Amino acid sequence: MFENLQNKLSAVFDKLAARGKLTEQDVDVALREVRLALLEADVNYKVVKDLVGRVRERAVGAEVMRSLTPAQQVVKIVHEELLRTLGEPSKLDLSGSAPHVVMLVGLQGSGKTTLSAKLALALRKSNRRSLLVAADTYRPAAVTQLEILGKQLDIPVFSEGTKVPPPEIVRHALQRSREGAYDVVILDTAGRLQISDDMMAELEAIKALAKPQEVLLVADAMTGQEAVNVARGFHERVGLTGLVLTKVDGDARGGAAISMREVTGVPIKYLGVGEKLDALEPFHPDRLATRILGMGDMLGLIERAGETVDRAEAERMSRKLVKGDFNLDDFLKQLQQIKKMGPIGQLLDMIPGMGRVTKDIAPDVTDKHIYRIEAIINSMTRDERYEPRILNGSRKRRVARGSGTSVQEVNELLGEFRQMQRLMKQLGSGGRGSRGGLMDMFR
Repeated sequence: MFENLQNKLSAVFDKLAARGKLTEQDVDVALREVRLALLEADVNYKVVKDLVGRVRERAVGAEVMRSLTPAQQVVKIVHEELLRTLGEPSKLDLSGSAPHVVMLVGLQGSGKTTLSAKLALALRKSNRRSLLVAADTYRPAAVTQLEILGKQLDIPVFSEGTKVPPPEIVRHALQRSREGAYDVVILDTAGRLQISDDMMAELEAIKALAKPQEVLLVADAMTGQEAVNVARGFHERVGLTGLVLTKVDGDARGGAAISMREVTGVPIKYLGVGEKLDALEPFHPDRLATRILGMGDMLGLIERAGETVDRAEAERMSRKLVKGDFNLDDFLKQLQQIKKMGPIGQLLDMIPGMGRVTKDIAPDVTDKHIYRIEAIINSMTRDERYEPRILNGSRKRRVARGSGTSVQEVNELLGEFRQMQRLMKQLGSGGRGSRGGLMDMFR
């Protein structure tokens, strides 16, 4: 998400940096391009107008014009105003006595059912016991889907089929939650258009009955300009307390994130960043703003590493690095640890400056490269992984056939591995202070 916007804004700021001192005309030309970039990213035109207006008011002041680095000052102002538009970070309100009710609403196909399971899993990590409630009786598969997800995660699901009216299902579920001493009740309601009066009235009835602490609008990040009307319609009828954007890892233009927050005034609380059930992240406006401006998100990368990388394995690998005993089997395990963190392209975008380097690379190229490496190493015997020097011509041909690659690709992998092995030995011999490298970051 935001890849096109990020590239266009980077190009604008590069042009400003090349000019040195800036005139008011230079700023106007740059902001015209910023305006177009935001509109193309599907940010609502009124939101764009307000944002660019605030930036211009500050950017043509003495603070920028007399600065030694005016282009950097403009970037700083855009960053600050973007943060202002995205709002403050906000957590779920789980105050007061249990059970705490979280009601999910949104259009059909926005991902509410999957989001219900993701949210329950995220809450379990903070020792909260959740009860999932299948209150979507209009799509029969929704009840089955939620039951399957609950079984997969070992999280209980309350369902009464598709014949019982949703308000009654919710009433019975609340009674069950009190009996079972659940901390959180997550209501998966049916998808509906915000202009459907009957369906919206049903939501109002469920809200009046359940008295939820949170009413979250689950919105597809690819909604586009219609996002404003959707958010406004739901907010007027049921009073939203937060927004959740799904499918953020796709090729969405991303304007929905900026537009809905500005129009409703309610905070974005979560981002769905993948299809896996643990691919849900709390929303950090400062991190998203820096990524939009091509500054990366190192904090997000380190947090993701801390959640997915096996610490015991990291300790074991550090000891092997000191001894210079790094083999292809270790290399494979490290790749598998990295894969757990998410798509490689997504990880590279979180490293400052890497977004520009990788923008011309097809999204799946880096991931395909890892799969190819895994296939090659998995086609080797245990002895060949531990001692790659025994790989002669006939062995390499066998490995190439087994992995569906060529001997040239096998040789390329071995060459890359030897370079990495030499680097690891240098790090290991550099003493305790330099030995960890990336592994220390992952602890």
